[in-house]
Amino acid sequence: MTQEDIQQEIDTLKAQLSGDMFKDMEIRDQIHNLEMKLHGVKPIDSHIDCVGCGS
Repeated sequence: MTQEDIQQEIDTLKAQLSGDMFKDMEIRDQIHNLEMKLHGVKPIDSHIDCVGCGS
């Protein structure tokens, strides 16, 4: 998956946001994980700590 593909997926997910925090939780989680991949940060399920969010 290229950076352009990741950014396109992020944009698609952002277009699906409704503004309801509880309804959007899963979509926001997917966006966060894709943004971590885009910026080279390890995802939560990695055994290397995430510097950005302290996980």
